[in-house]
Amino acid sequence: MKIHSRLAVGSSVAWLGTLGVLAVLSVLSMALGASENSLASNLQAMLNKEQGDGGVLLNLRLPRTIAAILLGAALAVAGSLMQSLTRNRLAEPGLLGVNAGAALGVVLGMTFGMGESGLARLPWALAGALLANAFVVAAGVRTRHSAPLRLVLLGVALSASFQGLSSTLLLSNSNYYDQYRFWLLGSLAGITPSMLQALAPSLILALVASFALARPLASLGFGDEGARSLGQRPALLRASVASFAALLCAASVALAGPIAFMGLLAPFVARQLRPKLFTQHELSQRGQLLFCASVGAALLLLTDISARLVAMPFETPISVMSACLGAPLLIYLARNRRSQVAA
Repeated sequence: MKIHSRLAVGSSVAWLGTLGVLAVLSVLSMALGASENSLASNLQAMLNKEQGDGGVLLNLRLPRTIAAILLGAALAVAGSLMQSLTRNRLAEPGLLGVNAGAALGVVLGMTFGMGESGLARLPWALAGALLANAFVVAAGVRTRHSAPLRLVLLGVALSASFQGLSSTLLLSNSNYYDQYRFWLLGSLAGITPSMLQALAPSLILALVASFALARPLASLGFGDEGARSLGQRPALLRASVASFAALLCAASVALAGPIAFMGLLAPFVARQLRPKLFTQHELSQRGQLLFCASVGAALLLLTDISARLVAMPFETPISVMSACLGAPLLIYLARNRRSQVAA
């Protein structure tokens, strides 16, 4: 009883701490920017429906803050799903080429003149993400117990191929290249309320569906035969999980461009904060996804705030900031053999 009480207290502290950090970061995201006015004056201007800084707060910073929370949660859940699906802690949508596939789909849509708005990009991004995910899942099932790094190498090859094709298509049309080159680096700048309103339902739907699939997904930890004995259909379950992970990545890419490493960072940080949640003795896939989502939201919000401050008054692409955090972590995980295969 004492052990369970300590675990419950530790879990509550971790949850409250994460939510508290997320709340503080949300306030900072609303406060920090090019404007020199204080947050109080901006809030007062917004409540009084004044233009100027109040309009900036309402039309730029608020949608950007909400987008960071949603995208951080989406990318974290997508990364956690891919890691659970392949039993590989190195599995991450950006590293495995899923984000690059979604970006290629968007570029193809732009080439045909059908991917200029956020909502119009979504089906193209989803098609590209599903194509990349098909390679990833097929390779992940074969390599999950042998060589986890092979999956990353496959993802690097896919990403390079997709990025090369995207660059070739964009360079053939200079107007599209100038318009979307910053988007290709990943950025939350320029997200408008209309863009957020168009794509937020897709993100929320995919998140809810991912949480609904959490319990069946946990059965794959017992192997295909064990999953069948629990009434699951492993092949269909893998396809469903991979599809919703692809939808999460596609909606994120359509809204803000490809953002790498967030699906690697969030599950890793979540494991460090609540290690008992990720052990075989306390197997709770839904709890893992929920906690990863909250950690991912806080991490992307922190990364976005840092991107605004590093090179003021200019803005650093958010993918550059996430790479500065994710690349050292990838090297550490690749060198640590025990961390490569998910528990």
